[in-house]
Amino acid sequence: MERSDGECASSSENPRPWQSYHTVYTNAKAGMDGVDKEKVQKVVYEMSKGSKYFENEERKEAFIQQKIEHMRARCAKLTSPVISHYQKVADKRILELEATRDLSRSWLHVDMDAFYAAVETLSNPSLKGKPMAVGTMSMICTANYEARRFGVRAAMPGFIARKLCPELIFVPTDFTKYTYYSDLTRKVFHKYDPNFMAASLDEAYLDITEVCRERGISGIEIAEELRTSVYEEAGLTCSAGVAPNRLLAKVCSDINKPNGQFVLPNDRMAVMTFISSLPIRKIGGIGKVTEHILRDVFGINTCEEMLQKGSLLCAVFSHSTADFFLSVGLGLGSTNTPQARFRKSISSERTFSATEDKALLYRKLAEIAEMLSADMQKEGLRGRTLTLKLKTASFEVRTRAVTLQKYISSSEDILKHASVLLKAELPVSLRLIGLRVTQFNEDKVRAPSDPTQKTLTNFMTSGHASKKIVGDQNSLGSDINDDYLIDDKETSVSLDVSETNNYEFGDPVCDNSLPDLNDENCSFSNKISEVEKIHENEVSQLLEGNSLVLRQEEGSCCDGVEEVDKDITPDNKVGTSSNQKDQFIWLDDYKCSLCGTEMPPSFIEERQEHSDFHLAERLQKEESGSDLRILTHRERCVRTQRDHIASHRKRKKQKLFEKEGTHIPIDMFFAKRNRNF
Repeated sequence: MERSDGECASSSENPRPWQSYHTVYTNAKAGMDGVDKEKVQKVVYEMSKGSKYFENEERKEAFIQQKIEHMRARCAKLTSPVISHYQKVADKRILELEATRDLSRSWLHVDMDAFYAAVETLSNPSLKGKPMAVGTMSMICTANYEARRFGVRAAMPGFIARKLCPELIFVPTDFTKYTYYSDLTRKVFHKYDPNFMAASLDEAYLDITEVCRERGISGIEIAEELRTSVYEEAGLTCSAGVAPNRLLAKVCSDINKPNGQFVLPNDRMAVMTFISSLPIRKIGGIGKVTEHILRDVFGINTCEEMLQKGSLLCAVFSHSTADFFLSVGLGLGSTNTPQARFRKSISSERTFSATEDKALLYRKLAEIAEMLSADMQKEGLRGRTLTLKLKTASFEVRTRAVTLQKYISSSEDILKHASVLLKAELPVSLRLIGLRVTQFNEDKVRAPSDPTQKTLTNFMTSGHASKKIVGDQNSLGSDINDDYLIDDKETSVSLDVSETNNYEFGDPVCDNSLPDLNDENCSFSNKISEVEKIHENEVSQLLEGNSLVLRQEEGSCCDGVEEVDKDITPDNKVGTSSNQKDQFIWLDDYKCSLCGTEMPPSFIEERQEHSDFHLAERLQKEESGSDLRILTHRERCVRTQRDHIASHRKRKKQKLFEKEGTHIPIDMFFAKRNRNF
């Protein structure tokens, strides 16, 4: 195949273009120490060149390089007095952080060795000693240590792995099997720490301080005993790390993999010696992008150098980020047992070969809905907000969410609403579909309350007791209007959402499998549409810092129910693109304007979680707060005047009852009774 002139020129300028192509696949993982990194990098480059993935990686690399240049320019502008000031700030902060050091506890991090691959080998002993990967030609979940010697690793496309290792054997994933063996290992963990923290199916953190004290043995002995117990119980090997805190324990568990352990003494000098030459990439929370920035902007390669460059870190990064880097340089990490927290979300997603086949996409959606429902019912969860995550063939991520009137957990309900969200995006070529549920019922023991049900006091005082909500959007029928959808976009992908019509799945699995959408769980009154649209506009107002103009549609609201008009383009599509909304959320395209968290666009999943958290938090505040919304100037005046008259009448009525000494209104009775309790 002849190359273009541009390619020839590029090759003549750089005879080894793959050296400038940075990917996660060339980073050393356990079992990959002797791998020829340049060979892997060359194969990855040649196999990826010209693909959508390659183009997406180039876009991300260009953004990272732009950010690096920007930060270099900021550092160059720092004068000696400014650097001297920040050096004092860094020194003071280092002393404050050092005072928090806790060497009284022992943490153990256990990590199963090539877990998925080990389980498959246990099920099929003929795979032992052969290079094998769990996954498909599209994506690998994990690879055994025989395959890692060739450079094959998790999160690598299978076709690249096959190029690196022609003898590679592929085994399909079986999460039911992995969950079973994970439960076996957790039974062992529970014996040493009933409150252990499961980080995933194959790793966990255990506080072994008490068990060491009670039995009078060291962390070394506990680690050996635990590893032996795991092998006897599940037939699998694991590696362990023991250290004074969780951050260091995780690093230690990776040192003698597979089937080994490393113990770091609870001694400050030992910790500082260990951390001094440790590469920054070994630290959890420092990935490819952060490593790239720290190395190219500040010349930081080891953890110790973070303390040496503390003044620059404090000058350039936010307070919390600089604290994290300084803590890493001191070898500090969490030592306390986290308090039990209620889960805020639950999700399930799957990656597959890019396809535009509607029937296949709906079938994948049904499978994911089934898995998500099973996870929710296992934990006794029911939620109201359903979020659909899509990754296109060009690796762009789109998300769309809907908040329902009723709490749901069944696969039928999840699939019903997810199908509406998906249909709004079709036609599109996808390579990943995910579903997430948030806004759970607050009390899992008692029957969840109906979010549309008012309290008696609110009912008596709201002034809407006898009013009916009417309109042309009371339920979802064959015509689904996009007004009830919340757009939660995070990348610069323009989402033109068309009006959706009747379902045409064209697939035996989906045909006639969805009940009529016009049921009580899916009835969307104008009031609900109002809440969703007001929420979306409130967020925009908050981020833009401008006054929001809300327009009341003629003939679409009645009896005090305010409708919020969205900007609709002439072709009946949502006019707000993801890029427009994203620039309000992420200042300078990487800093959250609400809380200051810094995340570049390459942190796709992290940004999605962060965005969803703010959305859920906002919705919860709206639901628990008063019924006041952002209104136009005229509407605010009317509302203020109405509230003033109502307040005046209430005071007169209260005085009248006090004088007569007869009875009090029922709402005041319940309010008074609650105060007595």
